[in-house]
Amino acid sequence: MPSSPVTSSSRPVILDGDPGHDDAVNILLACSSPELDVLGVTTTYGNVGLERTTHNALVVRELIGGDFPVYPGADRPLVVPRLSAEAVHGESGLDGPHLPTPTRGAEALHAAQFIIDTVRARPGEVTLLPTGPLTNLALALRLAPDIATLIREVVWMGGSLEAGNWSPSAEFNALCDPHAAQIVFETAAETGLKLTMFGLNVTHQAIADSRRVAAFRALGTPVGEFTAVLLEFFAEHHRERYGWDGGALHDPMTAAYLLAPELFEVRPLLVDIDISAGPSAGRTIGDVWRVTGRPPNVDAALKVDADGFFALLTERIGRYR
Repeated sequence: MPSSPVTSSSRPVILDGDPGHDDAVNILLACSSPELDVLGVTTTYGNVGLERTTHNALVVRELIGGDFPVYPGADRPLVVPRLSAEAVHGESGLDGPHLPTPTRGAEALHAAQFIIDTVRARPGEVTLLPTGPLTNLALALRLAPDIATLIREVVWMGGSLEAGNWSPSAEFNALCDPHAAQIVFETAAETGLKLTMFGLNVTHQAIADSRRVAAFRALGTPVGEFTAVLLEFFAEHHRERYGWDGGALHDPMTAAYLLAPELFEVRPLLVDIDISAGPSAGRTIGDVWRVTGRPPNVDAALKVDADGFFALLTERIGRYR
């Protein structure tokens, strides 16, 4: 376990994702940081199916000796057919390193209900870090609209203010369930729910190249080696598609933003979600020049200090012994 325990002043968070290589690194970052109190990990379909993403959350918990509960959630989008990304993450969703066998299972409660119950029990305190499709959060907001004003903040990895990665227009998490994304973004506009978006336009600035991967291996710890092997596999897809020397480390930006907001440049922006069935389906449309006259509904990340981001990540993963 990390050397620094959670304290009474730690910020309570729920990690909602589809582990996934970069989701796994986000869990490692959050759980090694005493500034954050991980109340639970909720899982959804996405990179692979729900059964695998839930198993992978349990694998990461086993690896670090964690005690956070894991709550399975949505196994499909609200409307559109399910996508998956085995081509990026492998059949297991965590291909590359040896995966320990979990000794404890997931909880019976549905992820959306866990979100509802937890937010209601701690009004104004809980931050959600979704790093996959927004289906679990959209379900929670539809089942319990009152929680929109009780959530402290939502920090989502998804979307793009530039090109997509799963279609020419759309980022994978947004394209997986554009209707869920629309629910969350419209709720932010209507209720003032604080929503921050980390899209490809910023996550593609942070590449886990061979030098940065070597820094994880140089930690000389089992978790450091796990992270290095994980990212070496993750690099293969990015090398083939983009010609990069490593993978873009998308999801850990959500936890890093809570830990070191000074590493990022964000700006208020109106973002709409394209829910059409055409070639721009799932596109996150940013009103950069404010031509609509409508007020912003998100804080959109624009830039990251990539060296500072990886320094933080390496230091925190180095806390596991």
